[in-house]
This record gives sequence, structure tokens and C-alpha cells, in this order.
Amino acid sequence: MRVSVPVRLGALTAGLLLASSLLAADQPAVKPAVRTTPGAAASATAPATPGAPGTTPAPTSPVSAASAASRTAAASRTAAASSPPAAASLGGVPGALVTTAGGTGPAVVQTAPGTIAAPPGANAAPAALGQPRQHIFTLRQMGSYGTMELRGIDPTGYLNADVRTDEVVTGAKLRLVYTYSPSLIYALSHLKVLVNGEVVATIPLVKETAGQLVTSEINLDPRLFTDFNRISVQMIAHYTLDHCEDPHHSTLWTDVAPETTLTLDTAAVDLPNSLALLPAPFFDQHDYRLVRVPFVLAANAGLPALHAASVVSSWLGALASYRGARFPVVRTAPADANAIALALPGQVPEGIALPEIKGPTITVMANPAAAPGSGRKLLVLAGRTPEELEKAADALVLGQAGMAGSSVVVQSVDLGPARKPYDAPNWVPTDRPVLLRELVSDPQQLQVSGYNPPAIHVNMRVPADLYAWARSNVPLDIRYRYTAPSSWNDSILNVSINDQLVRSQRLKPVTRASDEARIAVPVLSGTDARATSNIEIPAFRVGSNNQFQFQFHIDSQKASLCSSSAADIARAAIDPDSVVDFSGFAHYTALPNLADFANSGYPFTRMADLSETAVVIPDAPDAQDQEAVLTMLGHMGQWTGLPSLRVKLVPASQIDSVSGDDLLVIGSGSAAQLLAKWGKDLPLLIERGKTEVATRDQKSGWPGWLGGTEDDDNDDNDTPKGRSIVSLGGPMAALVGFESPLASGRSVVALASTSSAQLGDVLDAMQDSGKVARMRGDLSVVRQGDVEGLRVGERYFVGDLPWYARLWVHISRYPSLMALAGILAGLIVAFTVFWALGRMASRRTGD
Repeated sequence: MRVSVPVRLGALTAGLLLASSLLAADQPAVKPAVRTTPGAAASATAPATPGAPGTTPAPTSPVSAASAASRTAAASRTAAASSPPAAASLGGVPGALVTTAGGTGPAVVQTAPGTIAAPPGANAAPAALGQPRQHIFTLRQMGSYGTMELRGIDPTGYLNADVRTDEVVTGAKLRLVYTYSPSLIYALSHLKVLVNGEVVATIPLVKETAGQLVTSEINLDPRLFTDFNRISVQMIAHYTLDHCEDPHHSTLWTDVAPETTLTLDTAAVDLPNSLALLPAPFFDQHDYRLVRVPFVLAANAGLPALHAASVVSSWLGALASYRGARFPVVRTAPADANAIALALPGQVPEGIALPEIKGPTITVMANPAAAPGSGRKLLVLAGRTPEELEKAADALVLGQAGMAGSSVVVQSVDLGPARKPYDAPNWVPTDRPVLLRELVSDPQQLQVSGYNPPAIHVNMRVPADLYAWARSNVPLDIRYRYTAPSSWNDSILNVSINDQLVRSQRLKPVTRASDEARIAVPVLSGTDARATSNIEIPAFRVGSNNQFQFQFHIDSQKASLCSSSAADIARAAIDPDSVVDFSGFAHYTALPNLADFANSGYPFTRMADLSETAVVIPDAPDAQDQEAVLTMLGHMGQWTGLPSLRVKLVPASQIDSVSGDDLLVIGSGSAAQLLAKWGKDLPLLIERGKTEVATRDQKSGWPGWLGGTEDDDNDDNDTPKGRSIVSLGGPMAALVGFESPLASGRSVVALASTSSAQLGDVLDAMQDSGKVARMRGDLSVVRQGDVEGLRVGERYFVGDLPWYARLWVHISRYPSLMALAGILAGLIVAFTVFWALGRMASRRTGD
């Protein structure tokens, strides 16, 4: 015993010494080096740049580049574990950050521990990568539509930033602007930043900047970025050392400001010339910006080339969806963009060399005007005849999924059966009840987690001419599931449409009986409760473009300070089998209504393929006229979800050939002369340096309660009417709507301007949601970037209603007359009943 005891104590002592030495050796990798510079302002951090010299083999695609980078990163993490910490300088080191209070004052410079040390040459840009580009994402563009709130029960916020297929990230910097609680224990509190699940930085929360607006700039490792990326900001915060700390406590908060940005430096990747990649790179689902694709048309291109281009532009518009699309027309291939060219014999754009055309041909090639290695592509549609060119365009939008190689020759195209009214894929069917699963791309969009999760959004387009004469509400049969509270509390579900509250439903707790009943089916057991609610949506809340918002709030179940709270995070979901029903509504509306046109393209989009629409253009259109045609048809594709396969395109001189169609007029050149011919039927006429506009009192021009509306057919209508003519002192553009002078019940919408150059002002306004909201009536004037909607002309009605419903509609335009008719009807009924009762009394008395 005298021998064994000293041996054990010696072994224990040696073990303690070894452990302490290991901790001392590992100390720099655990505790970051922090240097405070009094009075120094934070400087901007340059994005991550290549480190040691050297090159790596050029990847053939972003996917291969990402996989190669991930293999390199795996080896570099091992080397980083034994490497000394990086010096406290930024220099583009991934993980380095600068923290500044309020943008000025002391700057804290920190080098994040565990920085990935890349082997020599790993960070160098691949030799085959093309021109550098830079993208700056705002907080809104990354999916947070306001301040991102981090709380004790929901401490993590998520930001999404995707990378185009033809780009690879070479540098990244997150500029995080935030404010945090001044009531924390700062030694235990910090922010953790992750990219695709990898920790890239920790930001200490210090007392000196608590409650102030703080800016931290973090260099991110570009090798962590793939096509789809998620950046997480997690708050780890404590306000007490007590083991009964409440995660719902109000002092646990951090707000990430909308000024937060992510800057990505990318390099172009030269994709192979393959039609199998379509619609990329002309449309990339990873790119959330406005889709801008130039169309290259020869200076002498005729209607067939423009018609084929319009089919393609409507297809791209349908793909662009909420992003919006713009299609400028150029005469030569642009050097800085992917473009689409259309060619016929004798109508080949300058600078494009094509082999012999052997039929309807679709070819993708390197853009001849772009720099070598830029990755810019040119998609060429060609044919020997106008019919072949249109066949190539139809094949592209219908059959691109079956294409491969750099070029194909189209054999045949079948456009399919004629469309039916109101069957656009982007519109809610109005002939049957619709499941919510049909309105979302993925049922996962109907699920949320957290105690105060973000709202569930369901977008819904309906025809603009729905008329609620037989019913005043839209039935919504909603079924939902949630983590049920154990007792009654403030857990609720708010149901809204277009940000207007419709129903606030309290969430019921789980009773013991119902919980035991679910045990009989183990696969469905758990803490989730199910409920059903029948909600009536007021019809007047529904427009042509709508959004349901389902907002869950699951209240805390903590009863006292030291009681336990739920370990499992709360979950909630709207059942995909919930039903909304528009089948009881008729199609009837008053036109012109530019609000319907600007939001859904009505009445042109009534037929999804635009088979009853004709676009009227000048006999000699210039590039601005052609851009207006392509961009407007891109909007049509966005609204319907289909390419405009059957739209007609005619010059103004041949207007009589489409007299039975709805007309979209591009009003410059000879088309402006056509509008001048119809001048007395137009609310506004822009002609030869002057404007002629119908005038009326706008207050009485909009519907009122007592009198009729401005469209009364009564010649005694006291609404002042007239026309004024003024000389133009500057540029002007307008959207004008009126009934077609060629056919009763058909509509005309004209883009009118002082010159074709001002057509772009209307196109710009159509892409601004704030300006679209101000378009209404039959005239929307665009001047100096502002939009004013007016009602100056007569209205007409389109649609299908029974005769008695039509009578009711027209009588309802006179509320005072309706009130008088109601009084008279009541008196008639009263006198009739009085007379009938008198007769009955006389019979009983024998009189």
C-alpha cells in the first residue's frame, strides 16, 4: 500500500499536467484575438480574395466547382486545427469581421477562431472562369420583408441567397446591421452566423454597444456557397445565471435591420452550348432579379420575326413570374448579356454568322459579340420561311424539355386543342372547388415552426370579372394542425386576405379524452391537434391578384418562473386539402378598367393563349415599338402562366382584319394616326405635339351613394363633360382604355405617347407595384415618373348574366331610386296584407 498510493497520485498529477498543457496549447484556437482601436472608424472589408499563388483545374459547371471546393475544404479543416490563429487583420480572410457601433466610434476587429486554412492555390480563381461580377442582396431580397426579429423562443433567422447556374462565387461579405438588448449577461451572449449549416463567425454582444445600431462586416468563405444557399443568424443570449431562466423573457431580443446586405463576388462559368440546359442561362430560377433578355432583330425584320419573338417573350414572362421581365430590342448582339436572335433569309442580324438553314432551326452558341470566356450565350431561331420561323418559336416554348445538343431542326409542332375561357394555369378555376395544394408549388410551404412563426402565404389569381350578385362571400373550408397547448391561452390563428383580417380563431387545447383517443392510431398520435373552420371571405375583399395570410401564434405554456416549458418546438400547418370555392360567381364586369388590365391583363387574358387578342403596331415599327410589344406579351405570360401561342400581330393599316378581337394598340407612328381617327371615342388623344382630353368632374365621375355613376346613359346626367386641347410642353405617355369602335363589347387598350421613346415610361410603370396600384378607370397618365388614374369616358358591360340579374345590376347603380322602390314595395305589400286580412275578417262576420 505504501508503494501503490504514490504511484496513483503521480499518475493523477501527470494527467493533470498533460491536460493543462493541452488546454494552454489550444487556447489561441478557442479564444479569439480581439483588438480595440479607440476612436477609429470601421473600414470597409474587401471581399475574400485568392490567397497563395497557384491555380486549380477549371470546373465544367458550378456543381463540379462546388464539389471540388468541398473536397478541398475537408482537407483544409484538418490542417486548420493544428495551425496557429490568423493575425488580427481582415485582408479578405474568411470569417474575419469588423464591428462598428452605429457606423462610427471604436472599432472591434476580430479574427474568427477555427478559420479554414486553405492549401496553397485553393482560393485562386480557376483559370477558365470568366469576367468578374458582383451582386448585392438586400434583406428583403433574401426573404425577410422587414426587420428580422430574433427572440428567446425563436432565436434563429434565415436568409436565402442563390447563385446563378453560370456563375461561381469567388468572394462573399455579409454586412450585418443589428440592435440587441441592453439587459443581457454579455459574457454569455453572442450571435452565431452560419452558411449552409457551417459556422462562419461568432459576434460577441458587448455592453458598450448594447441598444445601439451595430454594423458587423463578415468575410464568408466562398467555397461554402452552392446553387441554393441559406444564411442563418442565431442569437445565443442570457439575462440571468439562474437555472430557471425563461426563454420567453422580453429581454432576450435582437433585431436585424433592413439595411443588412450580402455582397457576392462571382465569376462567369462558360456553360456548354447545349439546348438541354434551357431555359438557362436566359432564365435562371436561382436569380430573383428582374429578367432582362435582349432580342436581336434585323433592321428590316418583318411581322413574322416579331410574332415569333412575341411567343418566346411570353414564354419567358411566364417563367419569370413574380420577378417581372423586360425585353429590349437591339440590332446587333449585345456584348454584356445573353440574348435571343431571330433570322430569316435576308433578315439576319448584323454580326451573326449562321450555317445554311435547313428548316425550323433552334441553335445555342457562344455570343459572338461577347469577350471569350465571358459565358454569354446567343439563342438563335431561324427558318427558311416565316412559317418555319414561327414553328421554331412554338417548338421552343412547347418542347424544349426534349431538346439536346447545340442545334435541332423541328419536324412538327402541335399547338393542342383550343383553350377555354378562364382556364389559365395561374388562375384559380371558377367551375369547381379548389384545394390549397393546387395553389402552392410545394405542400411544405403550408407548414411553419416556432412559437411566433412567419405567416403562411398562398397566392391566388382569379378572373377580374367575377361578379357576386347571387352570393356575397367566398367560402373557405380551412383545416389546420398545430402543437396544441395543454390549457386555454392566447394561442390563435389569424386568417387574412390581402393584409385584411377576416377571422381570428383561438386554438383549442388538447383534452385528456381526445389525447387518449389518438393513441388508438399511433402513427397520428403526438401533440398535434387538428381543427376545421368554415370561413366566409367577403367578396369585396377579393381582387384579381390576391394573397391569403395564415398567421399562427402559439402562446407560451410556462405557468410559473421555474416550471418547465415545451422541449419540442411548436409546429403548425394548413392542411393542403383545405378548400376555397369560387364556383358560384358569374362573369360580368364594367369596362374599361385599367386596374384589371394592369394587375391581370383582363380582358385579353380571358383566353390564356390570347386567341381573341390582336396586337396593333405601326406599319414601320422601331426598336422601342418592338420592345413594347415583347414586354407587354411578357406580362401576359406572367399573368396566365402560358405562352401567347395564338395572339395575332397586325399593322395599323390592316386593322379591319381583326375587327372582332380585343385590341392592344402600340400607339406611335401609323398606329397613332389610327387613334386619331378614333379620336372622339378616346378619353385622351396625343397627336402632333398636342393633347386632347375629355374632361369631367372626377369626384362625381366615381360611383357615389345617391346618384348614378358617370356611365349613365341619361342625357340629363349632371356630370360635366367636355374636351380640352392643350399644347405639349414635355414628354407624356398614357394607358388608354375604351370600347372598340369596330365591334360592340370588344375592348381596346392603347399605349399612347408623344413618341416611341416615351413608351418605356409606361413599361417602367407596369413593373412598379406602387404605380400599378394607381392605375384605374379608363385613363392612366404617366408624367415625370408619376401615375394618375382618371375616369373620363363612358363605361360598357361585358359578361354573361341572366336578364333579371342584369336588370338588378343597372337599377343598383341608383341607390336613391332603389331606396324609393323599396319603400313603395313595402307599402304595396302592407296594403295587400291589410286588404287580405280585411277580406278574411268580413267573411267571418258574414258581411
